[in-house]
Amino acid sequence: MLQLLALVVAGGLQTLTFAPFGYAWLAPLSILLVLAAVIPGGPRRLFLKGWLLGLGLFGSGASWVYISISQYGNTSAPLAVVLTVLFAAGLALFPALTFWAWGKLAGDRPARRLILFPAFWVLGDWVRSWLLTGFPWLYLGTAQVDGPLAGYAPVVGVHGVTFLIVASSTALFGAALMVLRRRRVAAAVTVLLAVLPWLIGPALRGVNWTQRDDKPMGITAVQGNIPQQIKWDPDFLKQQIVTYLDLTKDDWDQDLILWPETAIPITQDQAGPLIENLASRLGEKSTLITGIPWHGFSDRLEDFTFRNSIMAIGNGNGMYYKQKLVPFGEYVPLQQYLRGLIGFFDLPMSSFSPGPSDQPPLIANGHRVMPFICYEIAYPDFVARNAADTDLLITISNDGWFGHSIGPLQHLQIARMRALETGRFVLRGTNNGVTAIIDDHGQITERIPQFRQGVMRGEVYPVTGATPFMTAGSWPILILAMILVVFARPRVIPEPSRQTHAG
Repeated sequence: MLQLLALVVAGGLQTLTFAPFGYAWLAPLSILLVLAAVIPGGPRRLFLKGWLLGLGLFGSGASWVYISISQYGNTSAPLAVVLTVLFAAGLALFPALTFWAWGKLAGDRPARRLILFPAFWVLGDWVRSWLLTGFPWLYLGTAQVDGPLAGYAPVVGVHGVTFLIVASSTALFGAALMVLRRRRVAAAVTVLLAVLPWLIGPALRGVNWTQRDDKPMGITAVQGNIPQQIKWDPDFLKQQIVTYLDLTKDDWDQDLILWPETAIPITQDQAGPLIENLASRLGEKSTLITGIPWHGFSDRLEDFTFRNSIMAIGNGNGMYYKQKLVPFGEYVPLQQYLRGLIGFFDLPMSSFSPGPSDQPPLIANGHRVMPFICYEIAYPDFVARNAADTDLLITISNDGWFGHSIGPLQHLQIARMRALETGRFVLRGTNNGVTAIIDDHGQITERIPQFRQGVMRGEVYPVTGATPFMTAGSWPILILAMILVVFARPRVIPEPSRQTHAG
């Protein structure tokens, strides 16, 4: 029973490594606690243990979904609690299945279990990033954005950083077992290997993988702080537009102006006069980039559809359609069965269609700007792939769905990791925070606090070049994990011999 409770606690400790808590040093402690609880046990028992670990992690780290279900989904508090628990329990199946597969392949030998543990952990994270649209959240590596391992992010990405955390912690656990077996020299060598990445990491932080342009772009980002309750209410449409116009009145000549996700809460086919008005206000060399829903005919779907989109107005051009949609927030899986059951399944603007892949970047004052809408910034390989041959990354969001929870601050930390991985500035515009400028080393240089209406002014540098992670993605670390799986087969590391005795 203590082992099972320890796994729930270990999952909660991992949540404390992320923003807003920032106790990144708890990650190795959590892994050691997990290992102490899971080294013994067969696959079925490991399934339960992995599920309890996931329940602790997602039950605490993704609890922010309760606010969108209850407060904005018109769902009663008891039902919202049930749905939140089901959400966390469903996500916990990922570590449950990962631990089951780990136990199935590793067998009973501790050496093989320890060798395979980091490999299966990172492979499980990777599968979670894409299966059923993916939930690329709460990766241990993300919490290292200010930690000793941050320098590895441009080289191996967040999955690689996670691998280093888990592998070094596993090595320490193995060293402790060696000490118990009086293999002190081997234990000392293993400890050295475990701490080596943590010693090298800070030196890597000073490496510049990309190059800034000599001339910065002046930017203005507007945070309207529009209450979520009136966001899609037609009676408040004019008020919202006027809010953004008033906040931008002194900045129409800025190089780049950013409004957040769906700052214009009407579709582009209805907003023609407004778009023309905005273009007329802009200076000759100014570009406004704003979120706006798109409605039109889709050749791929052979029907009219809605898309969550972002467009450039003024001295720029282009329109981007969101590709990674949020389940229930932007589309409803199995909607023919779920629509109408409860208010959460009928949220406003929950009938979007995904945009096509390989969309070109927006153009702003001659610079190639790659946009990402809300949830998309959480996908490391997706961002790295689309950041190629671009000068600047932009992400817009409306985190008002998650109120005063930890979700929006986790979201900001994720954007910082994407800046680190790509060696590019990330300009983040949100409805109610946190609007921020993140530099090419993942550091915040300007910000507007949450739940305030305001204007952020600053500079971003266009960047050229590519980091190793942008070139190779997560494949090197995934291939390494697969090699470890092959290496640890029973014929390579055999099971201990079992002698039978006649009776």
